[in-house]
This record gives sequence, structure tokens and C-alpha cells, in this order.
Amino acid sequence: MKMILDGISEAFDLLMSGDSLVFDAAWRSIWVSSTAVILATVIGISLGTFLAQHPFPGRSLVVTLFRGAMGVPTVLIGLIGYALLARQGPLGILELLYTSWGIVLGEVLLAVPIIVSLTHGGIKNLDPRISETAFMLGAGRLQRWRTYLSEARLPITLAILTAFARCFTELGIAMMVGGNLKFKTRTLSTSTTLETARGEFSRAVAMSLILLLIAILITLVIAWAGREEKE
Repeated sequence: MKMILDGISEAFDLLMSGDSLVFDAAWRSIWVSSTAVILATVIGISLGTFLAQHPFPGRSLVVTLFRGAMGVPTVLIGLIGYALLARQGPLGILELLYTSWGIVLGEVLLAVPIIVSLTHGGIKNLDPRISETAFMLGAGRLQRWRTYLSEARLPITLAILTAFARCFTELGIAMMVGGNLKFKTRTLSTSTTLETARGEFSRAVAMSLILLLIAILITLVIAWAGREEKE
């Protein structure tokens, strides 16, 4: 118990003193996750809307595959990312392995299924009269698309926040694709694992506290958005 209390006390000291290792990992986690989610949002909302509004043979299978992909372990996604970005891989020419952009690519693979699935569900559950009314008023395809996004803004917001939370706290992708390089690719998750293994308990706790704080903030926003949707 004393070790835990001492670790928490020292962790606060590290946070207050602006420890470079802690804040470098924190900044990289925020930057990598935000960039990945922005890219995944562009892809995911477009695909989710298309799947919700355009029936075609095999659509149910595609939707099911995206939903299933939401539960794929991040270690497996990291392995796929490594295979793609390795020198002998199809994207090896980009030299993104063991870089922050490599982690971004891996987290895009993680976030897209989440945003596609939740966006599809949100738009699919809209009142069908919205689509009919927009069509009768002569709205073009782009205008109807904007209408869908506006009406489903809360489910889409929840999708984006959920994807960010998943990317921000994941470990497998950042470890396997990023390599956990000091001041280059270390994130809060990979640094926490490393510092714990090295016996630097206080620094690991400091990073965990930041992870916990961000997770709580995201949870509160998701809860607030969910309550707004019900009202």
C-alpha cells in the first residue's frame, strides 16, 4: 500500500514539474489519436452514410463485417499494420514503420469500423420521412447527405468520441508499428508499460493518471450527448 501511495505522490510531483518524458508521451498520444480519428471520420462517415442509404447485394454482409471489425484486438491490427509498412510490405516504400505516422495509419484501421458502424446505425434509425421530404422538396444528393448528417449529428458525435477513446488508450498498434522509441513514437500506453517494467512506478502512475483523466472526460461527454439524444 505504501508503494502505491508513494507512487501517486511522486506522480503528482512529476506532473507538476512538467516531466519531459510524461508530457512528450501525452502530447504524442493526443496528436496521433486526433489525426487518426479525423482521417477515419472522413472515411467512416462517408461509408456509413452510403451503407445506410444505398441498398446493394451483400450490403448486410459488409455491415456485419464492419461491426465485427470493431472487436478486433489491437495487437492483430498492429500486426497487419506492421506487415503493410515493413520494408518488404506493400507500403514499405513509404518508410512509415516506427514513425508517428505509422501509428496514425494503424489507428485509422482501428477507428474506421467504429465510425462506419455507429454512423450507419444512427442514419438507419432516422425517421424515413426525412429522406422522403428532402426528396419531394427537390434536394440534391449532396443536400440530402447534409440533411442526414445534421439529423444524425448526436450518434455521429458519439461514434467519433468512441473512436477517439479507443485510439487514445490502445497499446498493440503503437507498440508494434511505432516501436516505442523515446521522444519519437512513445505514447502514454506504451510508456506506461515500459516504465512499469523498468520499475519506474511513479512515472507509470503519472502517465496512467493522464490516461484516466482523458478517459473520464470522454465518458462524461458521451454520457451528456446520450442524454441530449434521449431528450
